[in-house]
Amino acid sequence: MAGHSKWANIQHRKGKQDALRSKLFSKLAKEITVAAKMGDPDPDKNPRLRLAVKEAKSNSVPKDVIDRAIKKSQGGDAENYDEIRYEGYGPNGIAIIVEAMTDNRNRTASNVRSYFTKFGGNLGETGSVSFMFDRVGEIKYPTSVGDADMVMMAALEAGADDFEADEEGYWITCADTALNEVSTALEADLGESETAKLIWRPQTRTELDLEGAQKLMKLIDALEEDDDVQNVTGNFDIPDEVAAQL
Repeated sequence: MAGHSKWANIQHRKGKQDALRSKLFSKLAKEITVAAKMGDPDPDKNPRLRLAVKEAKSNSVPKDVIDRAIKKSQGGDAENYDEIRYEGYGPNGIAIIVEAMTDNRNRTASNVRSYFTKFGGNLGETGSVSFMFDRVGEIKYPTSVGDADMVMMAALEAGADDFEADEEGYWITCADTALNEVSTALEADLGESETAKLIWRPQTRTELDLEGAQKLMKLIDALEEDDDVQNVTGNFDIPDEVAAQL
């Protein structure tokens, strides 16, 4: 089975959770508004909205914030956002994918390019690094849901492609087009998952030492702090002993 990067779970344990919290809420609310505007405002009839609401709930976004984001999509004054993907290389040749939602393409492109330039990276063309990643659905369950063998069998029966267990929980991956179907089947069997979302999964990873991790995180932090940026993914891994020093 493919290995899961622990970095995804430890990157925000750096003492600035509170500072990022309101920004994260804003990004999740934006995804909800866009999903609701593009389809039905009822999550049960709109797979993308259903997954966006689930992700918001898993990050403790209050119900009233979620409801306001859905209601905003139905108003005539809701902003129109373009979804854009940027690709490039960070320090140490780390491949990076940046997903953004913006109401001003020029502003966002200029900002993203400036971050790459300032922090030792190089922004490339669309497609320049995405071939090194697989677009998949990722579903996570806590270990409290049951033993690994039981969860793995449930995942396979639901149509998942991959399964991994570690101290963080159970990680289930499936085809990107099957995420809603697999997630729904698993919920019927195991209950509601912690998260269910589309991700870019690196085909290989580069392990970073402390110096390399510090350089890369300056770029990633700058990108994540931009209001237009929704997600940042890289093909790197940071060992626990290194992460503890960041």
